[in-house]
Amino acid sequence: MSTSVQASPAPPTTPLRRLGGAGVVLLTLAAVVLVAAVHVTQGTSSVGALDLLRLPFGDGESEAARILLASRLPRLLAGVAVGVALGAAGALLQSVSRNPMASPDTLAVSSGAYLAVAAAAAFGLTLPLALSGLLALLGGLAAAALVMALAAGGRTGTTRLILAGSATALALHSLTNLLMILFEEETTGLFAWGSGSLVQSDLEAVTQVGPLILAALAAAVLAGPRLDILSLGDDTATVLGVNVRRLRLWATLLSVVLAAAAVTVAGPVGFVGLCAPVIVRLLPGVHGHRTTLPLTGLVGVLIVLGSDIALRAVFGGQAGVDVPPGVVTTLLGAVVMVWLARRYRDAGPTRQPPIVRVAARSRAAFLTVAAACALLLAGAVFLGMLGGDTWVLGGDLVNWLNGRTGRGLTFVLDQRYPRVLAAVLAGAALAAAGTAVQAVCRNPLAEPGVLGVTAGAGVGAISLLVLVPLAGIWPMSAAAMAGALVAAAVVYLLSWRGGLSSDRLVLIGVGVQAACTAITVLIIVKADPWNTAMALTWLSGSTYGRLPVQLIPVALALVLVIPLIVWLRRDLDLLSLDEETPRILGVPLEPVRLAALGGSVLLTATAVSAVGVVGFVGLIAPHAARALVGAGHTRVLPVAVLLGALLVSLADTLGRTVIAPAQVPAGLVTALLGTPYFVWLLWRSRAQADG
Repeated sequence: MSTSVQASPAPPTTPLRRLGGAGVVLLTLAAVVLVAAVHVTQGTSSVGALDLLRLPFGDGESEAARILLASRLPRLLAGVAVGVALGAAGALLQSVSRNPMASPDTLAVSSGAYLAVAAAAAFGLTLPLALSGLLALLGGLAAAALVMALAAGGRTGTTRLILAGSATALALHSLTNLLMILFEEETTGLFAWGSGSLVQSDLEAVTQVGPLILAALAAAVLAGPRLDILSLGDDTATVLGVNVRRLRLWATLLSVVLAAAAVTVAGPVGFVGLCAPVIVRLLPGVHGHRTTLPLTGLVGVLIVLGSDIALRAVFGGQAGVDVPPGVVTTLLGAVVMVWLARRYRDAGPTRQPPIVRVAARSRAAFLTVAAACALLLAGAVFLGMLGGDTWVLGGDLVNWLNGRTGRGLTFVLDQRYPRVLAAVLAGAALAAAGTAVQAVCRNPLAEPGVLGVTAGAGVGAISLLVLVPLAGIWPMSAAAMAGALVAAAVVYLLSWRGGLSSDRLVLIGVGVQAACTAITVLIIVKADPWNTAMALTWLSGSTYGRLPVQLIPVALALVLVIPLIVWLRRDLDLLSLDEETPRILGVPLEPVRLAALGGSVLLTATAVSAVGVVGFVGLIAPHAARALVGAGHTRVLPVAVLLGALLVSLADTLGRTVIAPAQVPAGLVTALLGTPYFVWLLWRSRAQADG
């Protein structure tokens, strides 16, 4: 008997496939030249394409020549440098981590570099470009090292990598926002630059950083054959003589150098390093890092210049000055990230909560923990009423409650108690929302912010704040609710693909969060690009100026949603286990998920309308509650609510007292306090997964 093996059919021949890798590179280069020619004709002046075409045959000292050399050529070359650097950096990071969602943004490299540059500006340091670039490099390296360590190099799962990068980026952005709030005059203009700005006054930045970008790209191309071998797997690469650890270290270093160079030139331009490699992988006939690395650089240029062209075509020439093109690239990157999340399915160790060993989980132990949390919260409220730019005594507080204080103390305490209550109610709401979200996602590292709900509420509220600065609390709550509902609906619908994958829900949520953040930046800079302090303070979560009437929506949300979560507690316990157990036991999965997520949206939106955007509370409080009282939602929910209220209350008090009379928004304090806990949590879950 003879057997025959039928060969698989050859892929269809297409014009691009016939061109091969070199042909695709040449075609992309031609597209770059064409886009650059269009880009250089745009600007705020009336100089057009015909004026520029007459330059080689006319007066070199004309107005057109001056505009070309002083404005348009520096902007064009900055876009080219940034596109090449970020495209190649993203390709290197995705290669060494073998993770299609790795990029300078998801690994917080750009955020670390941005913080370093902003810190220098805040403290009044006028550094030469070389030192500024070195600072950006050190900041990017520190951020990348932390994220890669927490995510085990990105090889243990996309969800862990994205969560580690998102949390680190949030903490770094919080520090940056804090510096911009405290040093408003010194950091004027950094808010828009923080989303990537191509505005250049001369060619100095490009001429100094350009050679570094070319050198790093050349080094990466020379390492291309070893990177090709590394893509076969660590074991295979080691057998073939590749020092895997050293190669991965050097490739990561080169990628951070490229990303830091891009930040030095134009600030953190979002998600170019994610989009360019994805587009290149879709091109036929392109193989090997010696071809893909230069090609991703060229595609990065197309993305940056194309975004700048689209921005000015839609909003006019002045938008090129006011609105950072990084807003457009971030929106594009969010779309790509959602597309990737729908294609790739993660099975990383973050799908199951870390094992929590608690010695006693009896009813008495639960009641003891709950009572201790309640006492601590009462103490935090008492401290919050005493502390601030004006400290009062306990006796003064008692007299105020009895209506026996003077006019000065009465005014201080009348202004203070709404702030204290706002912090308590918002913290409780965010903690309850986080408890429900973590059960739905079956992921202890998820929270409303990760699912884009908080950012969506921020878009709605900041839109109303910009359009109607004197809007009342009910319109503000309605706007925040509308934004949160839209974001939640988009995340949920896009995550549904023959079922709801928890990992896909988280990854798409991060993409929607990035898109909402970009839209928020666009709204702020278009409305008033030179007066961002108010918006920054609100987006950082502040209780400043709160009135009692503004607390009604979040109080009503707590009254409505807490009983709903209590009613669903058994179903949420089962939903936290896996996908099959609740089905077998007859739990209606989708109605329970929709009810839990709907309640989370309501709680998050009203909390945002009350105190602004506060991060990490919905992550930390439920996880700490599980560590204290076990995994059952009957016990987790009340303890999480108390811990969330305690955390935001303490953060608000610290923010009002540490550098009084200046104030630090509560959201920044929670982010800074929450990041170490999140880092420990990720590291601990990684150790359990490795064990």
